[in-house]
Amino acid sequence: MGEQLRAAMGSPRPIRRLASSPRSQVWLVELDGSPAVVKQVVGGLDAADRYAREVTALRLAARVRPPVVPTLIGAAPHARVLVLEYVPARGAAGDWVVGWATALARLHAATGPADAHAHELPRWSGPTDADIEAFGGLATTLGVPVPPGVPGELERLLDRLGAAGHHALLHGDPCPDNVLGLRSAAETRFIDLEHASLGSGLVELAYLRMGFPTCWCVTVVPSPLRAEAEIAYHATYRALTGTAPPGDLTDACASWLIRGDALVERARRDGTDHLARLTCKDWRWGTATGPRAPHPPARRRRHDDHRQPRPRRTPPAHRDAARPDPAPLAPHETTARRHHHRPRP
Repeated sequence: MGEQLRAAMGSPRPIRRLASSPRSQVWLVELDGSPAVVKQVVGGLDAADRYAREVTALRLAARVRPPVVPTLIGAAPHARVLVLEYVPARGAAGDWVVGWATALARLHAATGPADAHAHELPRWSGPTDADIEAFGGLATTLGVPVPPGVPGELERLLDRLGAAGHHALLHGDPCPDNVLGLRSAAETRFIDLEHASLGSGLVELAYLRMGFPTCWCVTVVPSPLRAEAEIAYHATYRALTGTAPPGDLTDACASWLIRGDALVERARRDGTDHLARLTCKDWRWGTATGPRAPHPPARRRRHDDHRQPRPRRTPPAHRDAARPDPAPLAPHETTARRHHHRPRP
């Protein structure tokens, strides 16, 4: 924690090391008789950037009441350490996605036009021309005719997605594994904001339709519950800002559809054309199919110290850890996108 934090807060008594990705180290500690979480951002050339993004996002989100993130108690930039409020684990409600969507709208509404250039958060990064080319290449490989107007339509999609005026505070990976307190909107807390950015909140609301595309724990939301959650999101955002969220939900869904890097964990999002790979290789990442019931997948123990049963197929211990490609399969054995759609940072 460093001398400055210790002088201000006292010396922590470690309780246990908590599971985390290779990009962070997390401990449950006791400070002055109360539990707290100490997180150190490590690993990769972008560690300092991820730390700055998380600290900035936590401070911006602290404007929201009731809170939607754990309180940032202290920070030591030189060591990339954060001291966070401990949020106890609680079970999820059956309609947890409604509370999730409501809290997500409140998180997105934490920032406005004045924040667009005032903080260390980048603009949301969406699909690129390379994704359009790869998507067309996949269609060609599969023998699907591509009408002449499609490339132009997709180019216009990119223009709309990148339009100015999108200033919502985006989490970057708001999947169930990065959310605590899924019993109600008032209890919901988003954690791990290392990939926060500013953009259109609809690209994260689209998670409900796209199976939570940045997450190992695929979550298929039944249509009636999804509709209720989307209504709750729009009503909450409008009540807080006086306006509808900018952008178009169909555009947001299309943006995830054409992104090949949604098929692999973050450490493997390196520019590889994964849409081309899926026609000749098969691989697994996280759960193979999404649950049909409206319950979030079991959570691995992390800084909430959750103790829930694991899913039937145990997810990889470190989703960001690179792993060799499996051996190529025969075309009839290959299942494209076996896990439906793309957590943890």
